[in-house]
Amino acid sequence: MENKLTFFWLFLLTGLALIFLSANSILTKAALVTQSIDAYSFTFYRIISGAITLWALLFLKQKKLSLSKDKNWISAFMLFLYAITFSYAYINLEAGLGTLLLFGIVQLSMIIIAVYQKEKLNSQKLIGILTAFSGLIYLLFPNEELNLSLFHCLLMIIAGIAWAVYTILGKKSKDALFNTYDNFAKATIFIVIFYFIFIDETVISSYGILLAVISGSITSAIGYYIWYQVLPQIQIITASIIQLIVPIIAIFLSVLFLNEQLTFTLILSTVIILSGIIIATVQKKRSLSN
Repeated sequence: MENKLTFFWLFLLTGLALIFLSANSILTKAALVTQSIDAYSFTFYRIISGAITLWALLFLKQKKLSLSKDKNWISAFMLFLYAITFSYAYINLEAGLGTLLLFGIVQLSMIIIAVYQKEKLNSQKLIGILTAFSGLIYLLFPNEELNLSLFHCLLMIIAGIAWAVYTILGKKSKDALFNTYDNFAKATIFIVIFYFIFIDETVISSYGILLAVISGSITSAIGYYIWYQVLPQIQIITASIIQLIVPIIAIFLSVLFLNEQLTFTLILSTVIILSGIIIATVQKKRSLSN
């Protein structure tokens, strides 16, 4: 197993991973809203570029390459399922709202799985979870009409469940770089199969490919590698809670780069969610590394 990180490095790497996770929503929506690339092609270039980047990093580290024959197939499929439904969901969802829905489902799924696996849920974490999730509910159902596509919401729900499973499987990782590379390499198999089953035509431009490659090689490949380093050293419930900061980051990035609206509801819900995260994760002892 990789060396245990100090609290400082664990905190720093966790924050960097969360920023990368939130940036994926902005890059995906920016590509799709300009119709620079279709959802399938964006996902294809995202996964392929991620696999190439991880291949290069792994080769520099180990001077050799290999794929496991009987491991990581479920996590690779979950990576593919998350990525493909994530892209198609953003055809009709705003970046901030989509990220909120995604990680709301991630949190619920991970908590359910953690409780099923008999991971300890103390009163402080429970209060923090309820506080943070109340902020999510307040933001998702503001005092104004929301015209949401149920189909695209369903796709994002599937993406959230897939990411939750991928995250939990990552807790078993003993080699973050190899397992992330192995996942991306095998996910390319599923994305190619998806093309032959469902896709008739694609739309591709250099701008769309550029955004997909940035998403794949940096915010996905390197971001997930960092996330896989962090996961074995934190509890499932802790991992689910801290991911609630991703929608907050994504919403503010969407305001800056996609001209999505910043409202009082957004600001208040951000305060509520952050309060829940602080309640759930800050204890007398440093629970992040427990």
